[in-house]
Amino acid sequence: MLAVLSPAKKLTPTLRPNTPTTVPALQNDIEQLLKVVRRLRPKQIRELMELSENLGALNFERFQTMALPLTPSNAYHAAFTFAGDTYMGFDAPTLDDEGVGFAQDHVAILSGLYGLLRPLDLMQAYRLEMGTRLKTRRGENLYNFWGTRLAKLANELTENHADRTVVICASNEYSKALKIERLAGPVITPVFKEETDGDLKVISFYAKQARGMFARYMVDARLDSPAGLKDFDRAGYRYDDALSTADEWVF
Repeated sequence: MLAVLSPAKKLTPTLRPNTPTTVPALQNDIEQLLKVVRRLRPKQIRELMELSENLGALNFERFQTMALPLTPSNAYHAAFTFAGDTYMGFDAPTLDDEGVGFAQDHVAILSGLYGLLRPLDLMQAYRLEMGTRLKTRRGENLYNFWGTRLAKLANELTENHADRTVVICASNEYSKALKIERLAGPVITPVFKEETDGDLKVISFYAKQARGMFARYMVDARLDSPAGLKDFDRAGYRYDDALSTADEWVF
């Protein structure tokens, strides 16, 4: 079973001490994409990503200084570097070594620049959202660029799992890039709702945190099949059978 997360705009570059590192699987694709983004000028970056002048300049500098190969001297652990709401919920810094090892085999992070990252994969600070309409030789946007590569890699990651279910703890923008129809196993998408004025609604801030908590629950419980996920009860959430379907589970 594999839980898939969105990345985050907020970054806290961190290399976890005394911890192995791995490199992203899609090296050739990353290198091709780097060649494209390095040609962008600050104004182009601002307009492409709708950024302020300061953020445009920052990301221009990031792209210019990026270097392959990724090593512990120039890059950081992915799961410990992404911050923001989802990663507040996932709370990677409190994982013990055994938990980190389980997460490495059962959690992946979608990325506009790196494609699909495992928690201990190395990455450098960047900003390139999956929905960005960046033109490459493969098409008009990053969905075209990544094509079916992310689904293929996800299938490789679950190849030796007893259960090949993929749990989508990512936003629509990112899960679209996974092309779930190409995945080898079933897909489950947890949906987190809050009661507001007598009605149940998805509230973005809470939903993002809950997605991270859901993936962390899977890691803490060492779950390798979906059934145990229905017992998720953190932050007051409870599985609602009446509102759920086979592939969309409501909490």
